[in-house]
Amino acid sequence: MGARYEERTSRFADAVLWAWDGPRGPGRPVLPDGCMDLLWVGGRLLVAGPDTRAFTPAAALSGSCVGIRFAPGTAPALLGVPAYELRDRRVALDALWPGREVRGLTERIAAADEPAAVLEGIALRRAARTGPADPLTVAVAARLRQGCSVAATAHAVGLGARQLHRRSLAAFGYGPKTLARVLRLQRALDLVRTGTPYAEAAYAAGCTDQAHLAREMRDLAGTTLGGHLAATGHDGLAANSETPQPSGSRTTA
Repeated sequence: MGARYEERTSRFADAVLWAWDGPRGPGRPVLPDGCMDLLWVGGRLLVAGPDTRAFTPAAALSGSCVGIRFAPGTAPALLGVPAYELRDRRVALDALWPGREVRGLTERIAAADEPAAVLEGIALRRAARTGPADPLTVAVAARLRQGCSVAATAHAVGLGARQLHRRSLAAFGYGPKTLARVLRLQRALDLVRTGTPYAEAAYAAGCTDQAHLAREMRDLAGTTLGGHLAATGHDGLAANSETPQPSGSRTTA
């Protein structure tokens, strides 16, 4: 039986609930996306910090897994820790929150028919106590997601370069230039998955050309566009680097 991935919008603002059901063993690489996740896997609650490179789950973190994915900049206030402390890490929740509280949450989710709904409830209740994410850094992420330059973004939110970098480290785990690269790569991948030729996707996402996109793919994802698409079930698109998909074509993850 093959692996199955499902997701749906969460009641937590700008978050996504997701579930992965696949065979045990090393998992499929997870590409950087600027997000942080609260995970339930292997009977444990974990936090996935923001990645600067592709992360391949070890066997202990593979198999059935559910999570809530928080949009860039929205998780640190909830978790009570700056994002840079979790960069490129998977950390047990009881390393961040009191052990007694986490044990109670673990027992609750272990007995639940819908673990993802329990994760969502945890996030909503915690947010009610901690308050919303910093609106300034949420605005920064939104502008960078739209393809605005770092300089234009800093000007728009009224911060100097050093201030923006410092605030970004706490909110996103890395500086605004790295977040901009990560979000640009994700824009390009979204376009390619719809059948847009590589060169067109690169330009539309904000890269100078297809070679630039290829370099970013290697630096951030550790693979090629074709290799990534083939590994994620988009084999037809992997061979389609220069010509658009035939009219009416469709792919599924």
